[in-house]
Amino acid sequence: MQIKKAAELKAIHTFGLKAKSDALVAVKNVSELREALRLPYKKKLILGGGSNLVFVKDFKGLIIKNELKGFHVARSFKKSVHVTCKAGENWHEFVLWCINKNFAGIENLSLIPGTVGAAPIQNIGAYGVELKDVFVKLKAIEIKTGKEKVFWKKDCAFGYRNSFFKNKGKGKYVITAVTFKLSRKPHQLLTKYGSIAKEFAKLPKKAQSIKGLSEVVIKIRKSKLPDPAKIGNCGSFFKNPIISKKKFTSLKENFPQIPNYPASGSKVKLAAGWLIDQCGWKGKKLGKVGCFKNQALVIVNHGDATGGELLNIIKQIKESVKTKFKIELEEEVNIIN
Repeated sequence: MQIKKAAELKAIHTFGLKAKSDALVAVKNVSELREALRLPYKKKLILGGGSNLVFVKDFKGLIIKNELKGFHVARSFKKSVHVTCKAGENWHEFVLWCINKNFAGIENLSLIPGTVGAAPIQNIGAYGVELKDVFVKLKAIEIKTGKEKVFWKKDCAFGYRNSFFKNKGKGKYVITAVTFKLSRKPHQLLTKYGSIAKEFAKLPKKAQSIKGLSEVVIKIRKSKLPDPAKIGNCGSFFKNPIISKKKFTSLKENFPQIPNYPASGSKVKLAAGWLIDQCGWKGKKLGKVGCFKNQALVIVNHGDATGGELLNIIKQIKESVKTKFKIELEEEVNIIN
């Protein structure tokens, strides 16, 4: 385990702003993780793939990069399997492994950036599927004591892009492994959400499988979202707002074309990207940051952007959406400042 002092952070978060931390250490097993947690730094931050956070200034403390790797079938049943994956694994690579094994349930979550350990924190979701739908349990190390704890589904308080680990448990635990319940054949494919149905129907019958569905999701995501290796970004920057039916009815009177989807509790989910687009932000630049030309929901770094520039555009986007639609946007990305 090697500790890097005054570590550059630009290359380890996908938005790619210039920043440094007092120290950085990568851990490859639980023993190294416990050792890193005992290091004498008052402030510690656990980092996975760096795709859902952005450093807008230097971090005064220790960054622990979670590089725990490995996955296996933990339990096998007639119609399903429990698969356990270490937290440092790349999420998309894990999805592809499951598809190759003919284990279904997370194919709609293909190409979501980040690590497996970050997935429950965010309760990642796409095209009608959320992580909580396949979640069984996770193991985590308590930062204060170094003790291992098991969290079952009820313990995680999953919500829309939310969980216990973003609220009461924030900064208190490091996730080390996650267990999922996936199905065997015959698979129940979820293809009704968004543009999935149209694209999936174009496939030959033989290709209408979990692999085919994954490839459709990948194609759609690539058409909308920029590659972080080519232009810095964190994917979707804001959560899709969830509002009451009463408020939605009022909005629809003024904006008949407003996209909407059913949400839990008889509420309505709106498309944040559409709201931002209607305010004229798609493709617009402010300094070295701007909204992506193909998807207003994605803020991009056009090169050497500053934290101040990013915070400025966030503020202006939120203000314009509030003025036009009376809706408060909430960041999906974790801003480290």
